[in-house]
Amino acid sequence: MKYLITGGCGFLGSNLAAEALQRGEDVVVADNLSRVGATSNLEWLKSLGLSRFTHLDMRSFHDVMKVVDEWQPDRIFHLAGQVAMTTSLDNPRYDFEINVVGGHNLLEAVRQKSPHSVVVYSSTNKVYGDLNDIPYTEGARRYTADGYPLGFDESLRLAFCSPYGCSKGAVDQYMLDYARMFGLNTVVFRHSSIFGGRQFSSYDQGWIGWFIQQAHATKLGRLAEPFTISGDGKQVRDVLFVSDIVDCYFAASDHIASTRGEAFNIGGGAANSLSLLELFDILEQELSVRLAYRRLPWRASDQKVFIANTGKAKHRFGWSPRVEMHDGLRQMIQWVTRHD
Repeated sequence: MKYLITGGCGFLGSNLAAEALQRGEDVVVADNLSRVGATSNLEWLKSLGLSRFTHLDMRSFHDVMKVVDEWQPDRIFHLAGQVAMTTSLDNPRYDFEINVVGGHNLLEAVRQKSPHSVVVYSSTNKVYGDLNDIPYTEGARRYTADGYPLGFDESLRLAFCSPYGCSKGAVDQYMLDYARMFGLNTVVFRHSSIFGGRQFSSYDQGWIGWFIQQAHATKLGRLAEPFTISGDGKQVRDVLFVSDIVDCYFAASDHIASTRGEAFNIGGGAANSLSLLELFDILEQELSVRLAYRRLPWRASDQKVFIANTGKAKHRFGWSPRVEMHDGLRQMIQWVTRHD
């Protein structure tokens, strides 16, 4: 089976590519190598046997069309994109070109040249906006979304609320519409927070890895002053370890008859949710360190709570998280400290 993985040198893309290689599949990784860690991930994939890499700018319809036409992939995991809310605010035009134009280029290339391909798209929970209309209860260490004990399902109304939400949400909807109007085999995953190895986190992307880095630096005495957080630290996300999301992509592709043209909320679920403050409690215990931080104003369009209700994914293609949150965090701590 032939795979095309756009953004294949990123965190999730490189893990998906590694799994496909381990299964003995034919893999083409496409990436523009713009993110920190992308070159390192490419070298890692080559050490695993990757032989096909193409430097690809998703904004070029000609180049996207060429790789799809020449490769005729059975499965496409579309992960290439601008992934930071802060970048979308600083440069909304770039965010639009990479995400919307790039995503539409891929859909048109598939429609015209490879309509049999299964396309799984990495969307985001940000398509639901800031969720400020949801009632919340504020506790000592976290917010709770009243009336949603299992988290939010896919019936939640769309409300993009930011350039990043708009750009990801536009492609999210194009993916679903191309299944309806043109019969393409598209699947949309609205991700919550994902973490694990090969994630080179930064201040504005990959928050679990970033705060693990700050905790490790604190333990080693490298921080001259407290690190910063946005908001009060009680905001909650469900977290999903990378091996679980890799399984999710392959499972949905294997069951395309029941996943085609559908959107799924994908995350760790209520059992694997935590606030920033609760993450800090875990890091202090695991690393035997006392963390010091300074609060900044809330980020624009931030959600007090997002927990994915993954019941639809379990029903449609038999997937649910398997890695318990604390086990995943310990593995992530080990990875970050080894690659410091």
